[in-house]
Amino acid sequence: MIDMDKLVDIENSTQSKQVFWDQDIYDLELERIFGRCWLFLAHESQLEKPGDFFTTKMGEDSVIVVRHTDGSLKAFINSCTHRGNSVCTADSGNTKSFVCNYHGWVYSTDGSLVDVPLKEKCYHDEIDMASLSLPSIRVDSYRGFVFGCFDETAPSLVDFLGDWGWYLDTWMVGAGSGVELVGPPMKSILKCNWKVPAENFVGDAYHVGWTHASALEMLGGELGGLAGNRANMPFDELGIQITTRHGHGFGVIDHAAVGIHEKRDGYLKFLQDTLPSVAEKLGQPRAKLYDGHWNCTTFPNCSFLYGTNIFKVWHPRGPHEIEVWSWVIVHKDMDDETKREVVKQAARSFGTAGTLESDDGDNMVNSTRNNQGRHTRANNMDSRMAVGYEGPHPDYPGIVGSSFIGETSYRGFYRFYQEIMSADSWEAIRAKDDQWDDCFPNKDYWAKRLAAKANVGE
Repeated sequence: MIDMDKLVDIENSTQSKQVFWDQDIYDLELERIFGRCWLFLAHESQLEKPGDFFTTKMGEDSVIVVRHTDGSLKAFINSCTHRGNSVCTADSGNTKSFVCNYHGWVYSTDGSLVDVPLKEKCYHDEIDMASLSLPSIRVDSYRGFVFGCFDETAPSLVDFLGDWGWYLDTWMVGAGSGVELVGPPMKSILKCNWKVPAENFVGDAYHVGWTHASALEMLGGELGGLAGNRANMPFDELGIQITTRHGHGFGVIDHAAVGIHEKRDGYLKFLQDTLPSVAEKLGQPRAKLYDGHWNCTTFPNCSFLYGTNIFKVWHPRGPHEIEVWSWVIVHKDMDDETKREVVKQAARSFGTAGTLESDDGDNMVNSTRNNQGRHTRANNMDSRMAVGYEGPHPDYPGIVGSSFIGETSYRGFYRFYQEIMSADSWEAIRAKDDQWDDCFPNKDYWAKRLAAKANVGE
């Protein structure tokens, strides 16, 4: 029996090192997290025409997402209902049907079984075709980003995103015609637990100045001052960190979206030209976030950097290995030259062989592999940085941390991780909707801080 209260101590903000290593914990994650949550599948820009499909993973299950003939999105398990072979071995493409290359069973783009070779002779025309459709998966789209969910009792995608959707709208709909993902995805294998990169992207601003010190010194610009975690950095003015109900979270460095871009003129001009539109559509608080550099995770395993514009999914392959898929985010209204430059800079920094990606990869592997030691696993990890310096904010939903560098989003990620791993059902999770943020007790933190700042201003 797994005791999640011991593995993740919410009150003391610690996590057992077992969560990065043990097989039984990983098996429960596949059931209760990857089997219950909405997981990113594809972007609608990859699925524009009827018959367009994309194959991906949900946990360790192979799935197909496809644009059906009626224009709707469908998703189903990529496993023939006859003997279990894959019905699609291509990464993406366009098709009228999916045909199993083992025995030739044919499935429509809605997953229904439409043809079986020799069904009259071999099955005496008694096969129940309707009962042998590919197992379907709930599918929905948010601002063009397509997600799937195995659990019919889970909340809608909009409700699962919750306040996180409010933040996503800042760059997904605030400016122009929205965004798209440039692919096909870059793919690589990393010998680490899936939670290590997910937690890193959700809130590890602390490592930026240290792990990436050499790269930041070389880049200079808006991020150069972080190099080495120097004591004289403008800590209180860097930005904020945020966590939301279902573990989604991010940190933002104000006005640093173009920070890693060497050739930035096109991107900078686009941000400057569209910033007034964001303010008009969504208001000044989100406009302030719009040209910042974001590090983010949509719980459980979908992460991105807005500004750097890399978009990643950490597909688990057991407790000690993941497959990393990376796309590049571009705004549809950017000119082609700017899009090409954004893709180039994103790949240069956080592509498979990117400079900053390589820095992170070493840490993620070592943070996992060290836990093979029995005595090492008996200890805990700590995420208490800036506990109490966070709370509800008058302008921003969720729980807002005092600075870009902190562990508010860590605590929020593992708060929900502990909750969903412990809960028997989504009904039990919903019952805590009104109390989810009770573990962040300093409810008047921002009221006092903003009042003090106003008094100084007087």
